[in-house]
Amino acid sequence: MAGLIDLLNSDLGKTLVTGASKKLGQDKGKTASALNAAMPLILGAMKNNASSPKGAEGLLNALSKKHDGGILDNLGDLLGNDDILKDGAGILGHVFGGKEQNVAKAVSAKSGMNAGATMDLLKMAAPVIMGYLGKEKQTKNVTDGNGIDDILGGLLGGNAKGEQSLIAKILDANGDGSVIDDIMGMVSGGKKKGGLVGLLGGLFGRK
Repeated sequence: MAGLIDLLNSDLGKTLVTGASKKLGQDKGKTASALNAAMPLILGAMKNNASSPKGAEGLLNALSKKHDGGILDNLGDLLGNDDILKDGAGILGHVFGGKEQNVAKAVSAKSGMNAGATMDLLKMAAPVIMGYLGKEKQTKNVTDGNGIDDILGGLLGGNAKGEQSLIAKILDANGDGSVIDDIMGMVSGGKKKGGLVGLLGGLFGRK
């Protein structure tokens, strides 16, 4: 399965960048940079949440009932409409525990996009990610937490089943169970190169 970098460089990724930049009135390069920063954080938070049986069950139910991948078939026309943005806001609120503004600030600091546009971009990206996961779930006939963990791990470059991804571990470097705590280190520059900033720099430096 294609990893996240491959996904962002695919036709789907290019459609997302082009459509989002047009809707937001932002430069394509800045939009791509923001997506490169945002998508690992969203996926890492999803993987962290799905590491528990209850979280995995909730994600599987959402993918089965609502996010079946249909959004990917007409992505250019759907991006930025009110229903997509509302759906995206709900997804972000769930995976980031209501602290998605912190994530938007972190992505804004990394990409140079203003915080308001960044938040809207996160709202656009979240349903697309869910749609991609839903399509992968159908294709691979995934029915349990291990299967969804494999999909998320494959996108993030994860290792063994059942483990948190490297990104999720770094976001939660203090081990207190909160994905958010260390994201703000990216904004303040408080992390050492070996931590979040170093990982993000490695990921986002590749095209």
